[in-house]
Amino acid sequence: MARSLVVAVAQLGPIQKSEPRALAVGRMIGLLERAHARGAGFVVFPELALTTFFPRHYHADRAEADVWFEQTMPSAETAPLFARARQLGMGFHLGYAELARAPDAAGQMRTRHFNTAILVGPEGDVFLKYRKVHLPGHAEFDPRRAVQHLEKRYFEVGDLGFPVIRAPLPGLDGVNLGMMICNDRRWPEAWRVLGLQSVELVALGYNTPSLNQEAGGFEAPHLRVFHSHLSIQAGCYQNACFAAAAAKAGVEDGCELFGHSIIVNPQGEIIAQASSWGDEVITADCDLDLCRLGRSTIFAFDRHRRPEAYGRITGQTGATDPPVWRRPGGDGGSSEK
Repeated sequence: MARSLVVAVAQLGPIQKSEPRALAVGRMIGLLERAHARGAGFVVFPELALTTFFPRHYHADRAEADVWFEQTMPSAETAPLFARARQLGMGFHLGYAELARAPDAAGQMRTRHFNTAILVGPEGDVFLKYRKVHLPGHAEFDPRRAVQHLEKRYFEVGDLGFPVIRAPLPGLDGVNLGMMICNDRRWPEAWRVLGLQSVELVALGYNTPSLNQEAGGFEAPHLRVFHSHLSIQAGCYQNACFAAAAAKAGVEDGCELFGHSIIVNPQGEIIAQASSWGDEVITADCDLDLCRLGRSTIFAFDRHRRPEAYGRITGQTGATDPPVWRRPGGDGGSSEK
């Protein structure tokens, strides 16, 4: 019997800086209900789904940005979303800004800030929490930019790694679930860590602008979408898993987000894609047994991986130049035949 799950991605249109969380939650409940009507048992919402993408706004006093963060989950504002999902018997993924009182790497207890996502089960249990690892952007105001990208100012690097959990979803006793957030999707190391835990479904939220401000716009908008999809499709194929990638879309605080939410299968094929810049639900019937083919043949890690040859991946951060070829006993030049 196939292990099948109808997965939904709930793309959100823009959330303006002036709009309250209650408005965003109301929209998400509407999307949840639409997904339920299509038979979905699990819904993926975007990164920072409760607010505008606030890292584009500079606060000279870092503490002023705490207004965008959640101290508890569920919070008073998000409780209606949790309640409605529980009534419908649906699981969901939610991205938000987390303010936590937690120890740092040195063991010092302090207030910490993360770009976070959680997986919530059909009965309202939080199955898993993930904190974004690959933070793009910069930490200080950059006058050269038309739009700031201050994730390094407002968030710390995630400290939970890339965990996977086997948890029940509607109709299934267990699904191997993992998460990424936005820029993580561009790093093959992140996908491989999830793949090494036999992940079957990766929930991914993002808020990606149509223009690459840091590069001065050389990366054309259509290539922004292509590169996003390419990263997700390659990750799914090379790790034999499904991915449900939920975007924010449209013009938010004057900044265009490109949307193009997708669901991808273990062959790397896009099997559902959003077609608007607004609130939209896409669904796909995912046969999780399709993950077996890749991980038992081409990507049978236990038979084919060679970790002894990969030390440079974890032992080095920046790229280095290779050695320069020299002719033995000479001073360089073309090789001899």
